[in-house]
Amino acid sequence: MKKILVAEDESAIREFIVINLKRSGYTVTEAGNGLEAIQAYDAANGDFDVVLLDIMMPEMDGFEVCKCLREKSSSLGIIMLTAKTEEMDKVTGLLVGADDYVTKPFSPAELMARVDSVHRRVVMNASNVTSAPSIIELGEFVLDVRARTLTKDGELVDLTQVEFQIMEYFFRNPAAALSRTDILKEVWGESYYGEEKIVDVNIRRLRIKIEAIPSNPRHLVTVWGLGYKWVV
Repeated sequence: MKKILVAEDESAIREFIVINLKRSGYTVTEAGNGLEAIQAYDAANGDFDVVLLDIMMPEMDGFEVCKCLREKSSSLGIIMLTAKTEEMDKVTGLLVGADDYVTKPFSPAELMARVDSVHRRVVMNASNVTSAPSIIELGEFVLDVRARTLTKDGELVDLTQVEFQIMEYFFRNPAAALSRTDILKEVWGESYYGEEKIVDVNIRRLRIKIEAIPSNPRHLVTVWGLGYKWVV
């Protein structure tokens, strides 16, 4: 069963979203504000695959809800609903732990493509099906694919599911220059609708977590004009 929580204070928009989700086979729980979203999540004991969060909501805004939910679960799929003109909202949402964003106004096709993409990733990560090596050691870092963990000098690095997938891609291709398009297709899928900047924001977030000096990265380095590579 595909379970999703939708938090949107504008009833007309929420109804539009819910109708399309139900048509696509999702079981939907609705919340009219941020506080209701947290209460609904807790009442269901976190039994959701994906959460859709509007940013501008009463009680608690989408950023606060996202941070709270991300603290409760690193595997939950979180998608922010942002206004077309609010570019910083997209970046901020990703930095506080969202997996993706959808810009209003959006079509049913775009909405469902984003939701389905995140849901597939959640299911895939939960199954942990892989024939490749499950433990990859690179310098002081150890990536455990089955446990979905990354450690640095024996200390656990807290990663979201998207961050883990990006790190896994780098660890399976050490020293290789990977373009933003490569990373986007590997992590978000071939049919992803969004912009490549989502890769840059996630790299920025990863550097904060793994680099001693994020502004001068030693491992996750930029390949100018192309993308990024992992340096041991």
